[in-house]
Amino acid sequence: MVRIAIGSDEAGFGLKEKVKAFLQRKGYEVEDYGCYDTQPVLYPDIAVKVATAVAEGREGRGILVCGTGIGMCIAANKVPGIRAAVCHDPYSAERARKSNDAQIMTMGARVIGEELALMLVSIWLDSEFAGGGSAPKVERINHYDREFRVGCC
Repeated sequence: MVRIAIGSDEAGFGLKEKVKAFLQRKGYEVEDYGCYDTQPVLYPDIAVKVATAVAEGREGRGILVCGTGIGMCIAANKVPGIRAAVCHDPYSAERARKSNDAQIMTMGARVIGEELALMLVSIWLDSEFAGGGSAPKVERINHYDREFRVGCC
C-alpha cells in the first residue's frame, strides 16, 4: 500500500486530522508534515516539505489542505517533478490521477466539508494514471519541468 504524506496550514488543520484518521483506518501509512495545531504557519513551507518527500520517492502520494486548496497547490507545484491538483468534486479527483497523473491532491477546508473530502480522497487514491491520449501531455509537462530546472539556479 502506498505511503501518504499529509500536511495543512492552520485553516486546514481540522480537516487534515480527519483525513489522516480516515487513511489510517483504511490501513495506509501516513506521515504528517504539519501543521500540528491551529497556530498560524506559512503554508508554502509545509507544501514544499510534502512535495519534496513525494518527488524524492520517500512518500508515494501527498494530500495538502488549506483554506481553499489553491495556495497549497501553487506551492507544491514549485517542486520539480510534482503535479498537484485542487480536487473539490468527484470528477476532478478522478481526472487528477487518470488524466494528469497528479501525485498530490489539495483541498480547501473552507470550500468542502468532511464527508465530501473523504469521498474525494478515496476516489483519488483508487484512481491510476490511464495513459492513452493523456500520456503525451503529461510527458510534455515533464519535459518543461526538466527544461526549466536546468535553466534556473
